[in-house]
Amino acid sequence: MRVKDMFLKNDRYLLNLIISVFFLFSYNAHSETNDKTNALRYLNSLKYFSASFLQNDGENLSEGKVYIGKKRVRAEYFFPTKILLILDQDKAMYYDYELEEDEFFDPKKTNAWFFYDVFRNPNFFEDATVEIYKNELLIQKSGVDSEEKKFAITVYFEKNPIVLRRIDIALDDDFLSLSIFNHSYNEEFSEDFFKLINPKFLN
Repeated sequence: MRVKDMFLKNDRYLLNLIISVFFLFSYNAHSETNDKTNALRYLNSLKYFSASFLQNDGENLSEGKVYIGKKRVRAEYFFPTKILLILDQDKAMYYDYELEEDEFFDPKKTNAWFFYDVFRNPNFFEDATVEIYKNELLIQKSGVDSEEKKFAITVYFEKNPIVLRRIDIALDDDFLSLSIFNHSYNEEFSEDFFKLINPKFLN
């Protein structure tokens, strides 16, 4: 083989390799974009939805249920303390059933803001990253909240089909993990279910 032919052959090999790598990366990027789009479309579709959750902060285990309405999110803790949270974009209510005490607050100034942003803020995950592990899809986002606290949120989905399974939240030195189960779609809620009113006044 002449030296010229050998170099031409090598050049063709290199060109084919570059093209293959380019298409591989393009395919992976396109696939990740599709996965992210599908996951965010799923989250945004969770209106009239409910699910049970187990919350673990590394020391305590809590049980509750989250309800997603058209505009608001309702979270009820049943164990170890019965507590109600109702959240809108810029207003929220906390009610302690045992103490019969309520409090109205700005959710952005507490650690409860993630309940609203994860489920009802369609723009929250726009700059999030995606990772795939076998049949598991992870959406990850980090930043600084309105109180200058560093946060990192990872939302875990079963990939095929897309189903929400877990949410991990790190806020400065605090950490919460919510395992999601008993998904219920197309729920029917009463007119007062998401109202920011002390539940004693609704009965």
